[in-house]
Amino acid sequence: MSKIEVDAIDKQSGSTLTLGGSGTAVTLASGATQTGFGRTGTVDWQTGSIKTSTFTAANGEGYFANTSGGAFTMNLPAGTAGNIVSVVDYTNTFQTNDLTVAPNGSQKIGGIAASIALFAEGQSVTWVYVDDTEGWKNVQDSTSNVVGNAFLTATGGTITTSGNCKIHTFTGPGTLTVTKVANDAANNEVSYLVVAGGGGANSHYAGGGGAGGYRETKSPVTPYTASPLDGQPSAPNRITVTATAFPIAVGAGGGAPPLINSRSVSGANSTFSTIVATGGGGAGAGGGPSPTADGPGLPGGSGGGAGGLGPGTRTGGTGNTPPVSPSQGFPGGAATSIGGGYNSAGGGGAGAAAASVNSPPSPGGASGPPGGVGVSTSISASPTFYAGGGGAGSWDSPTTPPSGGNGGGGRGSVNGPNPLPAADHNGTANTGGGAGGGGDTAGGYTGGSGIVIIRYKFQ
Repeated sequence: MSKIEVDAIDKQSGSTLTLGGSGTAVTLASGATQTGFGRTGTVDWQTGSIKTSTFTAANGEGYFANTSGGAFTMNLPAGTAGNIVSVVDYTNTFQTNDLTVAPNGSQKIGGIAASIALFAEGQSVTWVYVDDTEGWKNVQDSTSNVVGNAFLTATGGTITTSGNCKIHTFTGPGTLTVTKVANDAANNEVSYLVVAGGGGANSHYAGGGGAGGYRETKSPVTPYTASPLDGQPSAPNRITVTATAFPIAVGAGGGAPPLINSRSVSGANSTFSTIVATGGGGAGAGGGPSPTADGPGLPGGSGGGAGGLGPGTRTGGTGNTPPVSPSQGFPGGAATSIGGGYNSAGGGGAGAAAASVNSPPSPGGASGPPGGVGVSTSISASPTFYAGGGGAGSWDSPTTPPSGGNGGGGRGSVNGPNPLPAADHNGTANTGGGAGGGGDTAGGYTGGSGIVIIRYKFQ
């Protein structure tokens, strides 16, 4: 049996009363009370009983609440002055499934007789019961981040999810703001698609506009089917983000100049971090007085197609300009006239160069060729083609106007009344498709605007 050892009983001398011997616990009998000992402001944490459903707390205890399986309630005990209770978000899921804290009967929490909800990720709270006026007072409230973050979080653009990945889509200028980075550097590497605006095309049997430059790199932690132009594992193409703002530029499609027989306008660049996709080359003009100045297509992400002039040969615009690896695009087609043909060539695409064309003596000749094909990626969670070249303008009047390349390339126009609406000749918005070339009497057309898509693992 434990003994009581009295070292001294003179209160004035500051002597102490020792209960129990070395290694002996002192326990109050059932029903006994104590005064003067008090609490130190801490709780006994119930590490052996993780809470996953509604429960009633006890004075002097702290609880780990696991709401990953759904929200539930912690009922506070009947409070008396000095009582203390704590709780912490065990799985950092309060932001998804909150924990309701309910007072006993008509008692109050912070002066209000009502339940409260804890909904901050990683939150931990300690209450002390003060009196019947204020009830349980919150003496410590923190949102724990000392454990770090398993995954990064970000804002900006239109946000969707696919499996364990978040996808930010920018169809116009914006900002990707990374608010938290992950502990594991691998989860901070993002996948991206950056497509520039497609090149424009003029009237008067002009060539097709070149597709906007195409840049893509797939992070190893974000599963999806990338295009053949995936930049992994090349270090210059890999982007590991930090907790900062990344301005996003989405290039506009190039337009047609107000005058015929002039080169069309190239598309504008799109950018994300250090990645730049170059605008598609404008199409070469047809029917102008200067084959050297007016006929060749312009260089760009993909090159513009040559315009129809005769006689002679006009080159297509070079693609992948400036050069990057993998290539961001291919050349536009060249056009050669023998005697006086006027047929033009299509614009290059991200997946292939446009075919060149040879025209026999005018009038007539074969109808213009299609634009170069684009490439497909599932970075947005569904397979989608981007960056197709525009179809060539045609001197003849074929039943079917020259097609644009898969990936938003506009159809070429034909000589005389055009059977298709203008929208079919413009490059498709947010694909980077090149514009289709105009026929003899058709107007010019506009390349499709670009797009930027960011994908990363968030859970």
